[in-house]
Amino acid sequence: MFLLSVAVLQAQQRPNIIVILADDMGFSDAGCYGGEISTPNIDALARGGLRYRQFYNGARCCPSRAALMTGVYPHQAGMGWMAAADLGTPAYQGTLNEQSVTIAEVLRNAGYGTYMTGKWHLTNERKIDGMVTDSWPRQRGFDRYFGIIPGGSNYFTPQVYSDNRRYKAPGNFYLTDALSDSTTRFIDDHLIHRPADPFFMYVAYTAPHWPLHAYQEDIDRYRKQYLAGWDRVRQARFDKQKKIGLFAANTAMAPRDTVIQAWDRLSPEKKEEMANRMAIYAAQIAAMDRGIGRIITRLKEKNAFENTLILFMSDNGACAEYISSGKSKAVNGQEDTFESYRREWANVSSTPFKEYKHYTYEGGIATPLIVHWPAGINKSLQNSWVSGYGHLTDIMATCTDLAGTKYPLVFNGQQLHEPAGKSLSPHFKGKDNNRGRIFWEHEANIALREGRWKMVAKTDEGKRFNEKAIALYDLQADPTELRNLAAKQTDRTRTMYAAWKQWAGAIGAFPLDTREYNERIQAYRRRMNGDFGDNLGGWNLRGDARLGDVRVDHRNRLNSGKSAHVFVRTRAGQAAAFAMNWPFRARKGERFKIGLQGLGRGSGNLVIRLENTSGNQARVIDQTIRISDGQLGGSWQSVELPSDDTYRLSVCFGDLAAGTELWLDNIRLESVQN
Repeated sequence: MFLLSVAVLQAQQRPNIIVILADDMGFSDAGCYGGEISTPNIDALARGGLRYRQFYNGARCCPSRAALMTGVYPHQAGMGWMAAADLGTPAYQGTLNEQSVTIAEVLRNAGYGTYMTGKWHLTNERKIDGMVTDSWPRQRGFDRYFGIIPGGSNYFTPQVYSDNRRYKAPGNFYLTDALSDSTTRFIDDHLIHRPADPFFMYVAYTAPHWPLHAYQEDIDRYRKQYLAGWDRVRQARFDKQKKIGLFAANTAMAPRDTVIQAWDRLSPEKKEEMANRMAIYAAQIAAMDRGIGRIITRLKEKNAFENTLILFMSDNGACAEYISSGKSKAVNGQEDTFESYRREWANVSSTPFKEYKHYTYEGGIATPLIVHWPAGINKSLQNSWVSGYGHLTDIMATCTDLAGTKYPLVFNGQQLHEPAGKSLSPHFKGKDNNRGRIFWEHEANIALREGRWKMVAKTDEGKRFNEKAIALYDLQADPTELRNLAAKQTDRTRTMYAAWKQWAGAIGAFPLDTREYNERIQAYRRRMNGDFGDNLGGWNLRGDARLGDVRVDHRNRLNSGKSAHVFVRTRAGQAAAFAMNWPFRARKGERFKIGLQGLGRGSGNLVIRLENTSGNQARVIDQTIRISDGQLGGSWQSVELPSDDTYRLSVCFGDLAAGTELWLDNIRLESVQN
C-alpha cells in the first residue's frame, strides 16, 4: 500500500474529480443547508470546502443530467423534456444526441479513468426497453458503469445494469448501498491498475427520489421527530439557515403553499401517516450520506483525498409529485410499497422558497452545491459561502479547466454546440467568474438569471403559456421571490424576455409544449416502433419460450436494417396465446389504418388484430393471413372505435405451425381522418 500511495501522490498533478448528484433532494434537506436530517459526511465536506448560496439545476431530472454531463443547455443535447418520449424535434428527442459531448468523453481523451455509478436517465425509455445501448454510459465515455439506466426503480428489487448488461438485483439488496459500494470498488480498481492517471467519477444516487424505501432502523430514528409537523420543521429550518449565514437576517420566507393545511388541523391518524412519509424520506438521505462517508474514507485510506475535487449537488428542487402505485398502501418503507412524500413535505424541503421540481421559481431550480478540494481551495476560504451564482453547465467547464484540456468543437466527426458554462475555479481563490446570463425552459416554465435580476414565469400543465405571468425579481434584495417588480421595471422585463425568446428560438424550444405528461406519452405511443429501430422497445410479448420466440434480425431481409424474426416452436391453437402487442390510447369515433410487410417460411395463419383492452375486447380489425413461403403483408382499415379506451395492435402467431419462421417489418399504425 505504501508504494501505491507514493505513486499516486507523485503522479497526480491534476485532481481526481468526483461529481455526486442527489435525486429530488430539496434545497434545505442537508444539515449544512438548514435541515435537521443527519448528514455528517455531507456537512464535513461543507466545513472543509465551499458552499454556494445560489446554484442552479435544470428543474427536472433529465434536463439537469443533460446539462451537467454535456455543459450545454438540455435542448442542445436533445433533452429539452424527458426520456419518456421523443416529441419529434431535435431539442426534445429524449435521448442524449451526438451533437454534444460528455465530461467522461472529454476527460477520457485527456487521460482520465472514467467511471459512473447510479442513475443515467439520458436514454429514451423505448431504447432502454429494447436494449439499444448507443447512448448508454459505456458508449458515452465511461470506462465502467453500474446503476440504473432509466429514471427510477424499487430500491430493494430493481433491475440493475452493469456496463451494457441488465439483470435482476440479487437478494439482500438496497440500491443506495450498492451504488456506494460500487463507487469504492471502482476507486480501488483504478488506483491499483492506473495509479499514474487521475480519475473522473460520476456518482448519481437515486436517493431520495420516490419510492419511499429505507431500512427500518433509519426510519425509526426520525418517526417521532416529524410528528412536530411541517409548519414547525419549516420554521426551524429557516431559522437555522439565517443562523449559519445562508440568508440575511432580514430575509422573509415564502408563505406555506396555499393548498397545504396547517399541521394542527390534521387528525392524529393523518399526522402519523405524514410523519412516516417524511421519516422514510429522511432515512433515504441518511443512507446516501453514509455511502458518501464510505467514499471519503476510501479516498483517505488510499491517500487520494487531498487531491480529489468533490462536488455535491441535486438534480432539481423538491418533488411535490403524488405517487401511490405499490401493492401495499402502507407507509412503511418496505419493498411492496411505492409512495412519495407529497407536496406538504416538499414545501419543507424547498425552505425558504416557493414552488417545486418542474418549475423555474427558486424552489424548482435552486440546488445546494458543495465543493471540497483540500489541495485546490485556499484554506482561508474553507467553510465559507460563495456569493456568486452558477449552473450545472459550469461543471463541464470546471472539469476541463482543472484537467488541463479543452472542450472540443468537433467530436467523433460531429460539430458540437458551444459550451454554455463557465469554470468555477476562480471561486476557489475567492475571485468572481463573471457568470452572466443563465436560461431555462421546461414544460413552458421559463426563466432568465442575469446578475441580481431574474425573470420567471410559471405555466400550469395543460394550460397555454401566458406572457402576463412573467415576473421580475431582484434576488439580491429578495432571494425568496416575494416582490414582483415586473410592473415597475417594464423596460428591464421586456428586454430580458426578448433575450429569452432569442435564446429559446436558437436552441429549438419553440413551439412551447404545455401538454400534460400522459398526453405527450400517448402521442408518442402512436409513433410505433414498427421498423424495429429500437429493437423490440415498446412491444409487449405474450407467450412463453415453449411456444416460440421473437427477436430482432439485423440481416436486412426486408426494407430496413432491422426486422422482427419470429420462430414458432409449438402451435398454441389460439391466436392470442403467442403474440406481440402495441398498446395505445384512442378516442371514440377514431379510425385507424394498419399494415405490415413480411416474409414467411412455413404454414398456418397469421392474425392481425386491433382491439380494445377492456372487458369486452371489441375487435375493430381481425384479419387472417394464410402463410406460405414468400412475401406477405397488406393494409387494413378499422371501423370507428366504439369508445375512449386503451387499444392494442396485436400480431398473433398462435395459429402458425411448428417450425414456421416470419420476418416482419414496416408495421404501421396511422390515424385516418373522418
